[in-house]
Amino acid sequence: MDFGQKLKEIRKNEGLSQEQLAEKIGVSRQAITKWETGKGMPDIENMMILSEIFKTTLDELVSQAMPQHAAKTPVYHSETSYDIDRKTHFDMQIGAAHSLTVCTGEDEKLHIDLASENMENIGSLFKVKLDENRGKLDVDCIKKDGVSRYEVADALSVTVTLPKGLTGHCEIAASVRELRLTHLTLDRLEYDGDAQSVTATDCCGRIELTSRTNHDITVDGIRGVLDINQWKSGSVVHIPEGADFRVQNKGRGCHVYFQKNGEAAENGGREESENLLSLSGVQSELIVDLQ
Repeated sequence: MDFGQKLKEIRKNEGLSQEQLAEKIGVSRQAITKWETGKGMPDIENMMILSEIFKTTLDELVSQAMPQHAAKTPVYHSETSYDIDRKTHFDMQIGAAHSLTVCTGEDEKLHIDLASENMENIGSLFKVKLDENRGKLDVDCIKKDGVSRYEVADALSVTVTLPKGLTGHCEIAASVRELRLTHLTLDRLEYDGDAQSVTATDCCGRIELTSRTNHDITVDGIRGVLDINQWKSGSVVHIPEGADFRVQNKGRGCHVYFQKNGEAAENGGREESENLLSLSGVQSELIVDLQ
């Protein structure tokens, strides 16, 4: 039995709902859902809280689960920083990577951090090229010869930290397995490319995801617009219980469906909401999973 199954079984045996357990730990209900469905693992502090709540040892709680899910910590880094003195339009070409994290920082600098567990000379394998012109900054992450795309897709993690209060329109082209948008505040973000899984946590602004591939999207706090622009593909968006949103289908030959607990459900949105979940594109479908 993996950790998620074990956690769900223990929680139910204790007579706790996901909401009640989340309140005891101090996390969101969606975090519990992620843990129970195998889409994430609690950190060590939350693991200890769980073991206290369920009156079990940490070893018993994570046995047969931790080796499978524990994330490895990148040990090699190469960081590029650039001072920003005005509201800027960023245009970034990231290329291939295992994961891409985009967030808003606390200073007035653009930070691009490349990290890997096994690329010891990561600083010489990649070059970050910056070109500023009239309020627009072009950023290219260039892979040197001798490094295969497949190696990069397995080993490279990229974190883009945008300057606080100085980010207008940000365009990013990339091909990643995991796209993480977290604590992000900006006018508009356009992401163009592959991403098997997308998480959007505490984001404010307009976010547009454009692709020809499927996405599995987890939303936990978006204030503004999430526009999914797809070409002959399908995505699932997991919406936490109690979220305030409305849904709009702007696509050609596109369809939107709602589900809850794996079964068809009614539209869970609110027409008056200022937060918009939008589907655009051609012959695509979107499943809104109400959690």
